[in-house]
Amino acid sequence: MAYSDFKLIEIIDSFGLVIHESSGLFASVQEQECSDLLSILLKENVDLAVAISTEKARSEMIISPILLEIRRKFNYEISLFSGVDFTVDSQRGLNGFCDFILSLSSEQLLVRSPVIVLVESKNENLRFGLAQCIAEMVAAQFFNERAENQIKAIYGGVTIGTIWQFLKLEGNLVSIDLSEYYIKDIKKILGILYSAIAQSKP
Repeated sequence: MAYSDFKLIEIIDSFGLVIHESSGLFASVQEQECSDLLSILLKENVDLAVAISTEKARSEMIISPILLEIRRKFNYEISLFSGVDFTVDSQRGLNGFCDFILSLSSEQLLVRSPVIVLVESKNENLRFGLAQCIAEMVAAQFFNERAENQIKAIYGGVTIGTIWQFLKLEGNLVSIDLSEYYIKDIKKILGILYSAIAQSKP
């Protein structure tokens, strides 16, 4: 089994998780300004990525520029990983490749202190990405515990590029924000990602 093989009930039962669903979980998060660079890239890329309608196009043209914007906002003191093997415990199914990981460490050769995992939903339905995202969040939590990283909460996101949904894992409680954020809400999307990193930094 790998991250992408989990069904929602399997990940809940396997790791004793409690699910809390609510709308507006991140409603109070302060928006972050969108740089001129990101504004131009999104203006050029979003319609093109939607027209091409492939995972690769959405990943390269929409998702990556947004995550790179977050990295710039933290003056390159955080790291961004894309398509990396993140095997934590293969016997429990916590293995496989992660679409995106944001880490508090500036080290770019190895994942050191993951705080945000992001899953690109394969069939443009956010719900189908939730189980994989939660599995990767659990793996990140285990990773940090073993490394004695003082990170209390792991954040996750599921996206098709133009729509985003966010989650939070603290202890065994998974909080799922039922609100969906559209690309026109880019300042809010940036705010949620920024806040997750900022709150996790020592």
